[in-house]
Amino acid sequence: MSSLILQTFRRQLLLRAKISRNLTSLPIRCVLQREGILPKIVSIHTCSLLPNKTTLQDDVSLLVAKQDPDTFGTLSPSVSEPEVVDEGDLREENFLQNLPSRSQKLSTKQYADLIKDHLKNNRVKEAIDVLEVRMKEDRVKPINYLFNLVIGGCARVGYSKKAFQLYNKMKQHGLKVTGGTYTSLFNACANSPFLSDGLHKANRLREIMIEKGYEPNESNYNAMIKAYGRCGELKTAFQLVDDMIAKRLNVETDTFNFLLQACISDEEFGFRHALLVWHKMYRMRSLPDIYSFNLLLRCVRDCGLGDLETTEKVIEQILYRHKPVLPEEKHEDRICIDDGNSEISHNASESQLANINQEAISEGAPNLLSRKPHLGSLIALGEIRKPEDRLILLGGPQGFLHEMELAKVQPDIKTMTELLEVIPPTNVAEKQILSTVRRYGIRCDIDFFNILIKKRSMRFDYDSAREVLTMIKTARLEPDIVTYGVLALGCRNQEEAQSLLREMSDAGVRPNIQILGAMLRQGMATQNFRYVTGMLQIVHQLRLKPNEKFLQHLENFNKKCEKLSQDYEQNPRKANYENFKLECNRYKLKLDYWKEQMGLQGLDWDTARGIVREHPWEQFKQPQADGFEATKNPKLRHKKKKHHSIRKLVVDESTSDDRVAEAKRLE
Repeated sequence: MSSLILQTFRRQLLLRAKISRNLTSLPIRCVLQREGILPKIVSIHTCSLLPNKTTLQDDVSLLVAKQDPDTFGTLSPSVSEPEVVDEGDLREENFLQNLPSRSQKLSTKQYADLIKDHLKNNRVKEAIDVLEVRMKEDRVKPINYLFNLVIGGCARVGYSKKAFQLYNKMKQHGLKVTGGTYTSLFNACANSPFLSDGLHKANRLREIMIEKGYEPNESNYNAMIKAYGRCGELKTAFQLVDDMIAKRLNVETDTFNFLLQACISDEEFGFRHALLVWHKMYRMRSLPDIYSFNLLLRCVRDCGLGDLETTEKVIEQILYRHKPVLPEEKHEDRICIDDGNSEISHNASESQLANINQEAISEGAPNLLSRKPHLGSLIALGEIRKPEDRLILLGGPQGFLHEMELAKVQPDIKTMTELLEVIPPTNVAEKQILSTVRRYGIRCDIDFFNILIKKRSMRFDYDSAREVLTMIKTARLEPDIVTYGVLALGCRNQEEAQSLLREMSDAGVRPNIQILGAMLRQGMATQNFRYVTGMLQIVHQLRLKPNEKFLQHLENFNKKCEKLSQDYEQNPRKANYENFKLECNRYKLKLDYWKEQMGLQGLDWDTARGIVREHPWEQFKQPQADGFEATKNPKLRHKKKKHHSIRKLVVDESTSDDRVAEAKRLE
């Protein structure tokens, strides 16, 4: 037993001696010797023969851990905490600490009502923030219904970029993409201000639908037809209708209305396509509605017939297909569209077409709008170039309204406004429209009278244009900013312009850049330099931002002045040379000073137009200004514009000379 104790004591002495040697060999040896600490440590380990058992174990464990290869230190100096805290860390800490209360969270219906209220008042940014900001702060996961609401709101205003961003977020959240989502996205493509971008997005979305094996429904097809039609891809729009027919989907009046919108986008051949669509609608037993007739009038106003040879074949096709068909004859049940180069096949013989034309002549005036179309006494199409000429092919104003009566469709004020734009530019035709409005008892709005003022101003009948203000007052309506804009077209000199501006000031209406641009154009047309510089001065005084059209007018006027200067230099003896040179030099000096005030000094016109150009989506990135909410602005509380009857309006009867002139023009 005593030998065992001696062996244990000897091992402890050897271990302590070894530890002392290791300790004296550490790098801090010199420091410890200089401070007089090392001798004390050695004496403690050598002189204490019987140390405390607990102290010995602690010292040994610490020193062994110091030399343990598994214990890691650091080779870099100690670094203090940064004074600037990362913003991401702050957001994360705020997100984790500031938990929302139960009262802060809303139900799905409450979030939906909040989004609908914003969209109803045109607060697009606020509606997006509810989905992307408010619900994130409330720690509420959105559902696809809320995404569809915001996507639909963005689609209605043409904010296609944001609509597709929300669509991608919707997929990232793992939410189900419904048919309503695709419909809204195609509507966003249709309403996009950038046609090429809208067409690209529509093609990509259609590819996604095919990849996923999604079968479009009728609403999806109508939205696709609308998107491709408005983006100018007419062939694809017509092919989609053929697909609907092949899949036995219902092709109703709404589908044909979207096809008519597609025809409007083709300014060269659109009227010809519209005739084919119209009679295809009759053959498929779809009845036109008020939108169909209004869209057809838009085609009359904006679209042409194209080349005469193909148009004649289209008309022959329309006339032949409405003849009695023999049992053995078959017709292709597809909607055809021609691009002006293709031949339209038909089985009618020369004699049959001759018989059709002979019967049509006996009918009198042409009418290609009827269920039984005919050309009447029309012989050639070469003189049909203007909107009023194309309206004659549809039976004229009275024939058009008669077809609406047969279809049991009541014309509205939009119909009469569209009809006012395509009638001949004469007082006789305009008074007939006013009489028709009174006869049907249609309540007029201010837009109808604005078009009447514009029509009279464009034919330089400025006195008659001013008379419309009396009609507006009699109809108990108030002029709006557009009214003063079309009246500005009749300001031939600076005095008339100043008079109109005073009238606007008395009415509490602030001039905009469009009104001043119309006045500027009048001054340029008459080469009235003082009139032009006066408008530039007013733009600066009112602190208005010039738009692209305003700068385009200035550029065109400068080119015109340079051309006139060259003509005068070649012929110095020409009259008014000195006066023109003096006024032109003065105008150039004032123009340079105006460009300097507007921040456009030293810029070419293309660069200047790029600076003043406003991005159409910029308005959706800014919150709505105060005072424009429906609850604050009484004028915005009305969902529709004011409509009043014009029964008190006295329409002068047309003189006999006017009637004779109108009859000769129609002949």
